[in-house]
Amino acid sequence: MSGTTAAAAPPRRAAGAGADRWMVLVVLCVSLLLVALDATVLHVAVPAVTEDLRPGPIELLWIVDVYPLVCASLLILFGTLGDRVGRRRVLLLGYALFGVASALAACADSAPVLIAARALLGAGGAMIMPATLSLLREVFPDRRERALAIGVWSAVAAVGAAIGPLLGGFLLEHFWWGSVFLVNIPLMLVALPVGRLLLPESRGADQGSWDVAGALLAAAGLFGVVLGVKRLGGGEPVVSALTVVPLVGGAALLALFVRRQRGRAHPLVDLTMFRRPAFVTSVGCIVLAMLALVGLELIAAQYLQLVLGLSPLETGLRLLPLTCAAMAAGLAGARLLRRFGPRRTVCFGFCLTAGAVLLLTGLGRADAWALMLGGFVLLGFGLETTLFGAYESMLSEAPPEQAGGAAAIGETSYQLGAGIGIALLGTVMNAAYAPGLARVDGVPAWASVAAGRSLGEAYEVAARLGGPGGAALRSAAAGAYVHGLHVTLLVSAGLLLLGAGMALRLPRGMRGGAVSVPSPRDAPKSRVPA
Repeated sequence: MSGTTAAAAPPRRAAGAGADRWMVLVVLCVSLLLVALDATVLHVAVPAVTEDLRPGPIELLWIVDVYPLVCASLLILFGTLGDRVGRRRVLLLGYALFGVASALAACADSAPVLIAARALLGAGGAMIMPATLSLLREVFPDRRERALAIGVWSAVAAVGAAIGPLLGGFLLEHFWWGSVFLVNIPLMLVALPVGRLLLPESRGADQGSWDVAGALLAAAGLFGVVLGVKRLGGGEPVVSALTVVPLVGGAALLALFVRRQRGRAHPLVDLTMFRRPAFVTSVGCIVLAMLALVGLELIAAQYLQLVLGLSPLETGLRLLPLTCAAMAAGLAGARLLRRFGPRRTVCFGFCLTAGAVLLLTGLGRADAWALMLGGFVLLGFGLETTLFGAYESMLSEAPPEQAGGAAAIGETSYQLGAGIGIALLGTVMNAAYAPGLARVDGVPAWASVAAGRSLGEAYEVAARLGGPGGAALRSAAAGAYVHGLHVTLLVSAGLLLLGAGMALRLPRGMRGGAVSVPSPRDAPKSRVPA
C-alpha cells in the first residue's frame, strides 16, 4: 500500500498476502477478545476481592476503574508509537505485558498490588487495541474485504464484553477470585508465538522521530478528562474539586498537545484528519452510540434486578439477546455497507436503535419479557450496525501511515462515550427518580431523602422501616424508578436521532481501496481539498 512499508519477511507474512490474511484476522480477534473480557470479568469478583483483600472505599474504586482509565489514557500514545516503530512489535509487547500483569493480578495479596497489576493490564490493553485495528487496515487493503473483517472484529468485541461476567461467575463458583485473571495466561502463551509467526509488520513511512513529550501530554490530558468523566458517572457533584480539577487540567493538557502537534513537521496525530467531515462524523457517531449503549445497559441491569427481582445470572441471560443481535449485526454489516453505503447504514443503525429505545418505554413494574426481548434484539442490532459503519468509515478515511493514530482516536472516543453516557444518563435518571420520593404517605422525611439517592438505598430504608410505611416506600421507589427509566429512554432516543442526523454527513457509497465517493456532490464531504 502507498505510504506504508512492510518488514522484509517470507511472502506468507506480507500484508494482505493470500488467504493468510484471514488467519491474521483470527489472531487479532483473539487479541481483542482478551481485552474485552478483562474489561468486565472482574465485575462479579468484586465481593470476593473485598472479602479477601479488605480494600478501603478508595482502593476498591481504583481496583475497578484503573484498568479502563489507564487503557483510555494510553491509546494515543501506543497507537502512534506503533506507527513509528511497528504495529506488530507493539502488539506483541502488549501480549507479553498482558500475560505478566495477569499473573501479578492473580497472585496479588494486597489492594495496592492488585491496583498496580490492573494498571499494567490497562497499559497492555492500550498496546493491543489500536494495533489490532490498524493491522486490519494494513492486512485488508480492499475496502470491501476490510468491511467484512471489521464486522467480525466488532462482533468479537461484543462477545467478549458479554461473556466476561458469565465467565467470571463460573470461575468464582469453582476457584478463587484470582482465577478470573489466570485465564489470560494460556491464551497469551499461544498468541505470542502465533502472532510473531503470522502477523505482518507495518509502520508509517517517513514520519520522523516519535514525539515523546507530545505522547506524554496526550496521555496525561486523557487521564484527567477520563477521570473527571468517571467521577461524574460515579455521582460526584459537577462543582466538586474531584471532577473540576481533572476535567480542566486534562482539557488544558490536551489543548497544549494540539498546539504542539500543529507546530511539528511530523506530528504524532495528523490533525488534518479532523478537517475531513467523514472522519469527524464517524468519531462523533462512535461517541453518541456508546453514550446511549453503556448508560442504558447500566440502568437496564438495575431495573432487571431491583424492580423485577431477577438474580444476576437471570439478568445476564435477559441481556444476552442484545449481545447475540450485536454479533449478527457485525457479521452482516459488510453486506449492508456494500449495498447501502456508510451514510444510510449508520443512519439506519441510529434510527433502529432509537425505535428500540422507544419500544422499551412500554416496560413497567410487571415483567414484560416478550417486549423486552424484542427491544433488546433491535437495540443490539441497531447499535452494532452504527458502531461498525462508523469504525469502518473512520478507518478508511484515515491515511494508511496514520492508521495507528486513527485507531487510537476511535478507541478513545469509544471510552469517552461510555464514560459520558454513564454520567449523563445517570444524572437524567436521578433527576427523574428523586422527585417521586419527595413525599410518601406514612414515611418520615429523613427516609424519603435517603431513599431518593438510589433505588438500592430506598429498599434498604424500606426494610428498616418495615410495616405499612416500609411497604409504601418500596412501592413508591419502584414506581419512581420506572418513571425515571422512561424519561432516560426518551432522552436516549433524542440523542440517537441526533446521531442519525449527524450520519447524513457520511459518504453515500464505498468502493474497494481507500475512501470512495461515488457521486460528485459527496466529494467535498469526504476529501480535504488538494
